[in-house]
Amino acid sequence: MSEKMINAEVASETEVKADSALTAMEQKDMQQVNAKDKVMKIVVQVLLYLFLGVMALIVLFPFYFMLISSLKTMDEYSLSVPTLFPEFIDWNNYVEVFQNEDLQLGRLFGNTMYVGIVSTLLSLVITVLSAFAFARLEFKGKNVLFAAMLGTMMIPGELFTITNYITVSQLGWKNTYTVLIVPFLVSVFYIYLLRQNFMQIPNELYLAAKVDGTSDLKYLWKVMIPLALPSLISITILKMMGAWNSYMWPNLVANDAAHRLITNGLRNAFTDAAGFTDIPVQMAAVALVSLPLFLVFVFLRKYIMKGVSRSGIKG
Repeated sequence: MSEKMINAEVASETEVKADSALTAMEQKDMQQVNAKDKVMKIVVQVLLYLFLGVMALIVLFPFYFMLISSLKTMDEYSLSVPTLFPEFIDWNNYVEVFQNEDLQLGRLFGNTMYVGIVSTLLSLVITVLSAFAFARLEFKGKNVLFAAMLGTMMIPGELFTITNYITVSQLGWKNTYTVLIVPFLVSVFYIYLLRQNFMQIPNELYLAAKVDGTSDLKYLWKVMIPLALPSLISITILKMMGAWNSYMWPNLVANDAAHRLITNGLRNAFTDAAGFTDIPVQMAAVALVSLPLFLVFVFLRKYIMKGVSRSGIKG
């Protein structure tokens, strides 16, 4: 074997060893990089969950304080240093809520449910018909009218309070159920939300139905409403929650005992002539009033999220 061949073999073995050493170093570097990435991901996840946990505590603490306050005696509630758990659980606060003659909790619940159900049903009819018209029907000025409606969403609702109050006063609607229902039947946001959902339904279905002689209302009832059911459920829930939480307008136009809603009834129900307010009993009433909305959110939150998210997805 010549000297050149021997040198070539030695050089080749050296290159192989160098490549092997380089490959081992690269693998080691890759492992270190992967280990650092895993550590960073774990740190980010820990910080994220820590942040969410802190924010959750901030959001839930007022509800927790409401509950523990509803179980305290007035003496314990008046302590200069608040306690984070009642020293003595007083269930009589809830009993007093039902026995309070000034509050009339049953009447307040009945008024609120009546206004909420009627206004929700009428609002659904108006919302569905309006959304269908803007999504499928063709008429002059449709886009301009829809743009004008969207423009009204940028105007704060409080600006309409005075004009609405003057209008309902001239119509003689004060202290009636009508004034609690009619002014807020039309919601541009709900029309926009449902219209976007209707726009996702292929127009070919509508054209094929028209060829078969199907009327617009039948197509709306048989095809579009079932396909848009999640959004309709979301609108129903949000509308009921809005009616349940309404405060300023009912307090302004219908604050008599016969038409008072539950949010207004809680305001002065537990204040005596001397101006003393029994806060623990009032907190118990607030907890009872908040319970239906809490249950609605817990059991129906997936429908709210599904309905809203579907309105922003094309196809």
